Amino acid sequence: MPVSFHSHSGQFCHHATGSLEQVIQSAIAKGFSVYGLSEHMPRFQEAYLYPEEIEASVTPAELVDTFKAFVEEARRLRTKYASQISLLIGMETEYIEPPYAEHAIELRKQYNLDYIVGSVHHMYTVPIDFSKELYNVALSKTLPKANDRLTLFADYFDAQYDMLKALKPEVVAHFDLIRIFCPDQSIEAHGEWASVWQKVTRNIDFVIAYGGLFELNSRAYKKGFRDAYPQRDILQYIQQRNGRFTLSDDSHGPNDVGLYYRNLRDYIQEMHIREIYALELSDTGVCHKLLDSATLQRFWQKMESW
Repeated sequence: MPVSFHSHSGQFCHHATGSLEQVIQSAIAKGFSVYGLSEHMPRFQEAYLYPEEIEASVTPAELVDTFKAFVEEARRLRTKYASQISLLIGMETEYIEPPYAEHAIELRKQYNLDYIVGSVHHMYTVPIDFSKELYNVALSKTLPKANDRLTLFADYFDAQYDMLKALKPEVVAHFDLIRIFCPDQSIEAHGEWASVWQKVTRNIDFVIAYGGLFELNSRAYKKGFRDAYPQRDILQYIQQRNGRFTLSDDSHGPNDVGLYYRNLRDYIQEMHIREIYALELSDTGVCHKLLDSATLQRFWQKMESW
């Protein structure tokens, strides 16, 4: 029962490829039984447009229209492929400033979304995952001392905490995305980084308390990481606290569907993760479904034929 709850398509995301239907067709061809469609929520100010959007002369109003078109197309495709795959329709959040939480809540209600993927992609209003150059711009804005990585990490996990409290997302995306351009940065429970570790554990405990799922995000391998998001120091704490994991490919087009899931399988086995959960639609919304070990084994075996 292959699953993923974090995906994008070039039809509705400028840094992705292919159409939404092609992404779904790829998921079906690879044997996915549940797939989450989670295009980015729109950004509402020109200052927060990405470079490729500026180059394409995209406006914030057009991003709003694009998101509406995504939901309409996702619903059409859910009906079309209902006999072949279970599709959940959601969105990936932005948390650039506090008002974005209010926007996310309004969008969820307006479009009656099945779930949300909770993400933080910006620090000090600068995107941290677009390029190393922009990451360094964000790093230069730390206070009181510029270029302080510890402060950047601390502020990231505080922003994440604010997002979690406001939205309580069903799926928490790439928990330690802040490591994207410094994957070897450890976060120690003692010493200089202890204050950051306390923020990490606070956030994890909060997610567990409200019932969120932590995605094991295989896109980290595309960025050159040894492990998926979250890295093993954070993952081990989630395990100690009996947190629940799900799977995400964070695909950005049909060729990305299930990308690096072999690496993800190895990580799961190495870290002795014994339970993987999926989101499942019910009469009252979405609920967690435990994937049994036999199902997972069939999943890994089928993956070899991709």
